Amino acid sequence: MKASLLNKLDVLSDRFEELTALLGDAEVISDQTRFRAYSREYAEVEPVVALYAQLLRVQGDLEGAQALLKDSDPDMREMAVEEVRETKQQLVELEAQLQRMLLPKDPNDGRNVFLEIRAGTGGDEAAIFSGDLFRMYSRYAERRGWRVEILSENEGEHGGYKEVIARVEGDSVYGKLKFESGAHRVQRVPETESQGRIHTSACTVAVLPEPDEQQAIEINPADLRVDTYRSSGAGGQHVNKTDSAIRITHLPSGIVVECQEERSQHKNRARAMSWLSAKLNDQQTSAAANAIASERKLLVGSGDRSERIRTYNFPQGRVTDHRVNLTLYSLDEVLAGGVDAVIEPLLAEYQADQLAALSE
Repeated sequence: MKASLLNKLDVLSDRFEELTALLGDAEVISDQTRFRAYSREYAEVEPVVALYAQLLRVQGDLEGAQALLKDSDPDMREMAVEEVRETKQQLVELEAQLQRMLLPKDPNDGRNVFLEIRAGTGGDEAAIFSGDLFRMYSRYAERRGWRVEILSENEGEHGGYKEVIARVEGDSVYGKLKFESGAHRVQRVPETESQGRIHTSACTVAVLPEPDEQQAIEINPADLRVDTYRSSGAGGQHVNKTDSAIRITHLPSGIVVECQEERSQHKNRARAMSWLSAKLNDQQTSAAANAIASERKLLVGSGDRSERIRTYNFPQGRVTDHRVNLTLYSLDEVLAGGVDAVIEPLLAEYQADQLAALSE
């Protein structure tokens, strides 16, 4: 393992001892804000330090076994050869685990997200495919125990959505969905096609982490135009009697968000402001992310919304992710919510890129 990584592990070990002492300090215990912060840090550092301690023990075992290679007893030397082989293999595995644990953590991985799906080229067929994608993500969310809440929808004339915006709430939502942003292409024979010809349509997906209070951008109320209108969404008769729907325009950027799914105008406004903050945050961070991705020649993780990331080919039952050259012949299972079959290889590739950068 590189000296720089070992030095980092030594620093973490020292910090772990500090945190252990701090969490036993009466002054810290009485300050819940500090206690919670130190507890979170302790929980992050403890498994790394424990694994590092195991690595040091195995290194000691290896040194002992190597010393036995010089023993005068041939049986002892034979045993030592086997022990050296086993401990070296253990060290390789432990070092790989530690390197993964030292990878930079994305602070947004644990956040909820705003999921935006928009029909692109292909007219009615693109809108129908938008509906297919939304169902796919909804079923995936159901499998993971997440909650999906539609904020805004514009239905297509023949089904699906010209645009659908949803908030997805649950454990590590952004960490799982962050590489879904981009252009998704479908190849199939539309139901309206009488000649049986295969058409190609496309939709764009954007996944934005929901900011917390500390991360939220401060927005000047003078920069906003707020319009209210009667909701056409769910909620029974009530939604048609009051101007509960909200449309907010951020004048400096031209970004428009709207929310109409809640009965309460106050709740719709809160959701719309949170979504606006997420979009402004994304606008600020995406340029930097693209620059880093370009510098490292990364395709996974660039987040370029115009990039064609995936093709769903219905005649062949095929899903292809173009970023990692992954092809699966399990289209039905993926659309039924089995998105992990695509997501996990992407996460593995991204992790490999990070490990390569860590070793530079």
